[in-house]
Amino acid sequence: MAGVRLAGIAKRFESGGAPAVDGVSFEVHDGEFAVLVGPSGCGKTTVLRMIAGLETPTDGRIFIGGRDVTDLAPRDRDIAMVFQNYALYPHLSVRENIGFGLTMRRVAPAEIAARVMRVAESLGIDELLARRPAQLSGGQRQRVALARAIVREPAVFLFDEPLSNLDAQVRAQTRGELVRLHRRLGTTMIYVTHDQVEAMTMAQRVAVMHRGQVEQLAPPLEVYHAPSTLFVASFVGSPTINRFAGRVAAGGATPVFEGALRLAVQAPVAAVATLAVRPEHLVLVAPADGAAAEVTLIEPLGPETIVHVRLAAGEEATLRIQGGRVPGLGESVGIAVRVAEALVYGADGRLVGRGAA
Repeated sequence: MAGVRLAGIAKRFESGGAPAVDGVSFEVHDGEFAVLVGPSGCGKTTVLRMIAGLETPTDGRIFIGGRDVTDLAPRDRDIAMVFQNYALYPHLSVRENIGFGLTMRRVAPAEIAARVMRVAESLGIDELLARRPAQLSGGQRQRVALARAIVREPAVFLFDEPLSNLDAQVRAQTRGELVRLHRRLGTTMIYVTHDQVEAMTMAQRVAVMHRGQVEQLAPPLEVYHAPSTLFVASFVGSPTINRFAGRVAAGGATPVFEGALRLAVQAPVAAVATLAVRPEHLVLVAPADGAAAEVTLIEPLGPETIVHVRLAAGEEATLRIQGGRVPGLGESVGIAVRVAEALVYGADGRLVGRGAA
């Protein structure tokens, strides 16, 4: 096993062009499951490919297990990578696909057979070993790709959106299998996805990327409850976080956020600020007891209901209601904030404070 450390890596695909990755530095600890998440084009796959040796950094260094591997070929980095498209050889059987890397390394046939069977049994694909990839479902092909990576017993596993081609039910099942696999193997895993659900449910730490940089690297619940930037707050969470433009003004002993919502905050006085509140941290009250609003859309989801409202100031907001009375469409309501959960961001989009409970 081995940790992975990136020291100021950058990547430009065109000389003088904007960097796809811009000075990224972070460390994935030995045995950790880390997830890189972000929108398309944020640089997450490029980072993964540089760790794998499939792309060469323009700047910076890459260390695996304390060894500088920046200039090493992929085969010399002791990593295994699982791709989005599985990358299986169609003319080979499942058995041959799984053992292909060991065959190329001239491992003894008896050992290859034993290792292939052991891994296939652990992933529940031992009855498929004689089949060809064309005879497998998407979920089965993904397990074969995982088996091919596992059988090599690498120091680091790299995953490039491996579940994106699966349907929702199989994807959810495979997520759980990957987490259990990590617990069993204890090997360092770095996983790239654009799906925040995958990131939040699988990772021990999440790195949220935006425009070639890591905006926050932290455990999933910290990323959700204390996002360090407005981008992270907006990207993570569904429905998306509510944002209210305004300012933080002096309010005696405690500053006050002034906008469509007004509340005391623990934040520096500033000419421009944004109040961000998760849908579950907005509550319905009587019209006279909160900011006036009108219900514009209701989305019943079984255990919860998503309620969309338009405030008197014209701003839109979303509430997540679990139990209790659900208002009717067009009904006049009041909106209040669970003050301790409110987040305040400065003009640069960085977290500067919270609501004053």
